[in-house]
Amino acid sequence: MSVCRKSTLGAVAFALLLPGIAAMPSAATASVSTAPRHARRSTVSLASSSTYVVPGSVATFTATVLPRHAGRVVTVKEVVGGHYVGVASGETNRLGIATFHASFGHVGPLALRAFVTPTPAFDAAISSRVIEDVVHELPLELPPGQTLALGSVSYDTLQFEERLSALGYWLGTPSTTFDDATQQAVYALQKAAGLNPTGVVDGATVAALNDGVLPKPKTTTGSAIDIDLQDDLIMFVVNSKLKYVLNTSTGGGYTYVEKGVTDVATTPPGVYAIQRYVDGWVTDPLGKLYRPRFFFEGFAIHGDTYVPPEAVSHGCARVSIEAINWIWANNLAPIGMQVWVY
Repeated sequence: MSVCRKSTLGAVAFALLLPGIAAMPSAATASVSTAPRHARRSTVSLASSSTYVVPGSVATFTATVLPRHAGRVVTVKEVVGGHYVGVASGETNRLGIATFHASFGHVGPLALRAFVTPTPAFDAAISSRVIEDVVHELPLELPPGQTLALGSVSYDTLQFEERLSALGYWLGTPSTTFDDATQQAVYALQKAAGLNPTGVVDGATVAALNDGVLPKPKTTTGSAIDIDLQDDLIMFVVNSKLKYVLNTSTGGGYTYVEKGVTDVATTPPGVYAIQRYVDGWVTDPLGKLYRPRFFFEGFAIHGDTYVPPEAVSHGCARVSIEAINWIWANNLAPIGMQVWVY
């Protein structure tokens, strides 16, 4: 049978806002209150200054307590694993507002609540959560006119690779060297962003990275391998989430002749599953496949020494040698894994 054809808040520091630093407009607010008994009923809302916070930078959180009264003690706590930690306290001004300056030392969603201490005159109150996203770092910037390309060696390359890898574009271990695996990941990002896949990192590519551009797999539940024929991308969906993205080269649409029979180089759309594999090189009249994982007849996801950003194969989904070794090492294409080609 021929192949490639029919037959694939950690640490958080809080401080009262310094004089002269005004509260920023809130991006999210919410409020609830404890039930009053003998004291007057109180409510508190906690407003965030922005949607995103950079680790080490500062954000403003404003607690507004009603009825408005000076001297109410407000405590801000972070929700971590169902518990409240990272306590910071301050007092309201005459407008019933307590403003906090905060910096964070971790990446990911941040859940905060404000707690108001009861007094003989006023009841206690608890705000609903305010959610912030703590982003990894400031947006990546390259000097005007500078690009990164195959062979580049620089700290800028390391920064770019770290962020590209964190986004889900596989390139191996980030380093200061722009190698073949990096070029493959850049192809994938550029194609997902609708850019010309040159493999060279320019301003538009950096902007796509900073915007967090990712392709959208059709698989939305469970785990599967999606092969997007329009953009020539392979996506690994793990537990209903897009985990990794690879550049691929699929059927080029050209005609070819094998053993006197003319055929068209296409990758057949459909829902398949990994059926078998070969741990090594497979030689066929149509070419050589490295460590192929077959998903339909002779069609496979396999390693190749030539994986351009456009479709040139006879029908298989090519990935780089480094990528197929990584797929094998992490068992990302086991027998039975769904492969959705579209």
